Amino acid sequence: MVPPDVRYMRLALELAWRAHGQTRPNPMVGAVVVRGGRVVGAGYHRRAGAPHAEVVALRAARRQARGATLYVTLEPCRHTGRTPPCVPAILASGIRRVVAAMEDPNPRMQGRSLRELRAAGVQTRVGLLAAQARALNEIYLTWMTRHRPFVTVKVAHSLDGKIATRAGHSRWLSGPAARAWVHQLRAQVDAIAVGVRTVLADDPRLTCRAARPSHRLGAPIRPPLRVVVDSRLRTPLTARVLRGRAPVLIATTRRASMARRRQLEALGADVVMLPARGGRVDLRGLMDELARREVTHLLIEGGGELIASALTARLVDRWISIVAPTLVGGRAAPTALGGDGVAHLRHATPLDVTAWRRVGRDLVIEARVRRP
Repeated sequence: MVPPDVRYMRLALELAWRAHGQTRPNPMVGAVVVRGGRVVGAGYHRRAGAPHAEVVALRAARRQARGATLYVTLEPCRHTGRTPPCVPAILASGIRRVVAAMEDPNPRMQGRSLRELRAAGVQTRVGLLAAQARALNEIYLTWMTRHRPFVTVKVAHSLDGKIATRAGHSRWLSGPAARAWVHQLRAQVDAIAVGVRTVLADDPRLTCRAARPSHRLGAPIRPPLRVVVDSRLRTPLTARVLRGRAPVLIATTRRASMARRRQLEALGADVVMLPARGGRVDLRGLMDELARREVTHLLIEGGGELIASALTARLVDRWISIVAPTLVGGRAAPTALGGDGVAHLRHATPLDVTAWRRVGRDLVIEARVRRP
């Protein structure tokens, strides 16, 4: 028999997941109001600027919220941001008990709202299904506690690990179903990044061509920011990444030509000068810049040198391989991971495989980078 508290918190987590990839920079939050063993109100946070989950659930419950229990996947907010704080609404509703899955690591929160509720006579409990709540909001938690975006690396390669032939041909290693799946992935991130070598070799657009969810509340979801890491501003003025309505950020260093910078800016690119490390853009500096712009989830799609640099800097959180049932071969054919590599296996980056699935003719493998 599942305890009632667990059952209702599971429902709140399920509700929160409905807004997957759409609430950034806010967390995904679900809430359920229960009175007399019956759900009288439920809701979830749909997007930044929309009412918070607690408010949606309380509005649905109306007068039945008095004396009821509120289950919420994250500590209710106590500060004014894009929307009013939730604690006053909870107190005004007459809620008797609040059960939260976890505290909010936001420095303005960190258990303060729960203490306010207790001081006002509301019973509180925190920590129920906390592991599931943390997994639900791993992107928000990374942004809030590590002050950088959650970083996913996605690579498409042959069964023998090649991302292109020795002559540089890479279209198309993956099949149409996998390429459509990638656009669904892009629809869930804030930014897509590649190195300048990928721009020179493949001339990608880095756009999201998946159907993006529509909301009745407020503005449509913004397209992902396109990021090119280009220490010397070699991005061609004719590059396809400079076209279209999605914004473009080019991260460069002081090695770049100012004349070239002005040309790229005239085409609409946002060129940002960042510190250099080893002659290349310092990726930690780039992460700071993206976090400042409220980029909470960054997708790195290549090339091998950029991916290797991100791994070396310990910035990668998730790895996705799209494995095509093809053998390319060749010592000169590039692989997904560049750099110098490791000399001993004990220095290799360990991964925990979390999922795998067939997508058309390809195999998609997802893994988390294991932290010591």
